[in-house]
Amino acid sequence: MDVMPLLMLIAGSAAIAGAARRTPVPAPLLLVATGLIASYVPGMPDYTLDPKIVLPLLLPPLLHTAALDSSYLDLRANARPVALLSVGYVLFATVTVGYLAYLVVPGLPLTTALVLGAVIAPPDAVAATAIARRLRLPSRITTILQGESLVNDATAITAYKVALAAVVGVGATWGEGIREFAVAAAGGVIVGLILMVPLHWMRTHLREPLLQNTLSLLIPFVAYAAAERVGASGVLAVVVVGLYLGHRSWQVDFATRLQEAAVWKMVGFILESTVFALIGLQLRIVLGGLGEYGVAEAAWYAFAVFVAVVAARFAWVFPATFLPRALSSRIRGREPDTNWTAPVIVGWAGMRGVVSLAIAFSIPLTMDDGHPFPARNLVLFLTFTTVIATLVVQGLTLPPLIRRLKIPARDVQAETLAEAQAQSEASTAAETLLTALLAEERNALPQPLADRLRTVMDRRRNAVWERLGTVNETTGESADGTYRRLAREMIGAEREVFVELRDARRIDDEMLRTLLRRLDLEEAAAYREEAAG
Repeated sequence: MDVMPLLMLIAGSAAIAGAARRTPVPAPLLLVATGLIASYVPGMPDYTLDPKIVLPLLLPPLLHTAALDSSYLDLRANARPVALLSVGYVLFATVTVGYLAYLVVPGLPLTTALVLGAVIAPPDAVAATAIARRLRLPSRITTILQGESLVNDATAITAYKVALAAVVGVGATWGEGIREFAVAAAGGVIVGLILMVPLHWMRTHLREPLLQNTLSLLIPFVAYAAAERVGASGVLAVVVVGLYLGHRSWQVDFATRLQEAAVWKMVGFILESTVFALIGLQLRIVLGGLGEYGVAEAAWYAFAVFVAVVAARFAWVFPATFLPRALSSRIRGREPDTNWTAPVIVGWAGMRGVVSLAIAFSIPLTMDDGHPFPARNLVLFLTFTTVIATLVVQGLTLPPLIRRLKIPARDVQAETLAEAQAQSEASTAAETLLTALLAEERNALPQPLADRLRTVMDRRRNAVWERLGTVNETTGESADGTYRRLAREMIGAEREVFVELRDARRIDDEMLRTLLRRLDLEEAAAYREEAAG
């Protein structure tokens, strides 16, 4: 097996994503654009999306990382808008976009049009998370977009299966479709609920961080495969398990958390970069299979479907935002006030992604009677153009739209104040405990060591408050920032001495690694505080 094309794809995607960090263009858009251009480079391998690989191997870890980073409490507080988007909107878009495609494309069967509607109905989890993170949207909007993208794939895949059954000749009534959706959704949640507790128990009882992180990498695949094996939604099983483990991550030891954060950050970066590059690389494959449809004719259909996708989202988002509030005083009292700008952002943030393309490529070539699947190539083309159009058009215009609407970014000052107050309460509790512990004879310490414990505790308590304080007129740093910079420079000096001692054979490499790891942990703590600031 030739692994060189795969290595080229991963390395090239990572390089482009890294370069995007130095430009104002979001990494997903630069990756897609580069993939589009690269698809016509002579000698470029065919990177055909295989649904048997994308759905079970790429989707679970991407969803798992998004679920781990999501807040269960925030999602629960916004369960109504998340459910309206992840279930209600996807079903609405399936029917609306499908029917409009049926009206626009001559000879397109309604069942095939509904397959197209289901395929392009769900906004992409990776795109929504990446854009929201880059733009630092208000926390409630970010939570709603992330929550929608975590669940909507399950709705779309189930709707696709129902529509596909009607096309290929299996037959499916509306009642059967609703029943299949309910069984898949409930089954996925149940499988997740069954797995989450024993998986968390294993994570907390394994004492070796390497084994714990090996388990962490296997968890999304186990949850997805277990749910799919019993006919349930693997997507929902992965999301339920990921939310639970993320909510309980504080119960895992610190070494595992440090390693796990680094491992999943790397995995997420590689997968996200590769996925968006793969989207762009599909252009030559999709155009090559367009068949009897002319380019100009297909382009008109693509424009019409894109407009229908955008219009359908706004047609759903605005009533779903304001109608429940108008009808229910309970909702008005429980949820914060909003104006028309928030639904505009949510409506325009509906980028599509790799899941839609993967589902489209899974459409069978023939029906049960042996005849070709009607308009399969056109469905692939329209899916591809919708994904590209939403990523490019909406992705590029979303930042200036947010600036034009003057959407307030997160209040960094308020967040820092809340962090400082939380740290102060925690430090007070730790100080009370330390006083009680040092009073016991078995915990007796020399006074310098006892003072050191108190100094470290005071350092944690004061660090956040200092970020709110005055700034050094010469360097532009707060006192805390200057402290961290000096600490890193001192650590650098120690590191150079350790290396010189190793080179002089006064210590061996094993001792060097031990000493460097100690410094690395101290520098990592300083860096994490600075990044939070």
